[in-house]
Amino acid sequence: MIIRKFLPIEYIFDKIKIPFFIVLFGATAFDLLPLILKDRLPEFPINIATTLGIAISILLSFKISQSYDRWWEARKIWGAIVNDSRSLVLQLQLYLEDGNPAIQRMAYRQIAWCYALTRSLREQDPFADLDGLLPPEELEALRRHKNVPLGILGLQTSSAKQLSGSELLDNFSRLQIDETLVRLTADMGKCERIKNTVFPTNYRKGLHLAIYMFVVFLILSVPLQFGIVLEVLIVLLIAMVFFFLEKAAYLLQDPFENLPTDTAMSAISRTIDINIRQLLGETELPPKVEPEDFYLM
Repeated sequence: MIIRKFLPIEYIFDKIKIPFFIVLFGATAFDLLPLILKDRLPEFPINIATTLGIAISILLSFKISQSYDRWWEARKIWGAIVNDSRSLVLQLQLYLEDGNPAIQRMAYRQIAWCYALTRSLREQDPFADLDGLLPPEELEALRRHKNVPLGILGLQTSSAKQLSGSELLDNFSRLQIDETLVRLTADMGKCERIKNTVFPTNYRKGLHLAIYMFVVFLILSVPLQFGIVLEVLIVLLIAMVFFFLEKAAYLLQDPFENLPTDTAMSAISRTIDINIRQLLGETELPPKVEPEDFYLM
């Protein structure tokens, strides 16, 4: 998640460097074209470029809106995960006797679930952060699961069932814990839906084509004739604004790709870790995740 108002120039340039050079060389070539062909090149009215510019603006507005909706939905989902993770531990402490080992065991599993879900969504090793949170036999059992976070929720469900069977949980208490686990499962499914739903690639290709056409018609328009250098700079500046906005929307549309524009799942998971350990009365807490330059992961 980007946390600064102003982004480094090198970061911005890195995201638009390919279209930058394409537009630079293309605009220069088309600006020299009238000098080569002289009177054989037809005159293009500025209305063509204006119409394309309006169309591009509308398409960009739609894409930015849709991308931000996906990013904001991901952030709301992880906000719900924070609430339900805290609620699960508080429910266990309320419904079970003090000192029951199931409280810490299930609380640590919830911490492990958050870390594993974060890693899984970013297509990383889901076991990377689980040392010390789960016993060896549970880690071994989870290695047989293709969906590790789902496997952890399965262990939570089994523990709740055992507690209920041994009459340590009454029916009402078990129902409340079950509802919390169901919400966590639903939140995981929502994240997976966003992760696996691809934004149509043809839309992006069409938008890029429209921007390049806009550059061509703008550089060949009769009213826009200020000299080659100034003309190329003006066209380049306008085109880069379009390309940067398109790239920003493209990055926002996938909030689980281990990029600076991601939802800050690592930081959120660490916050859940700290909160749950404090609820358990622990004093040795892991440090918060610090920002990396201009973003927080």
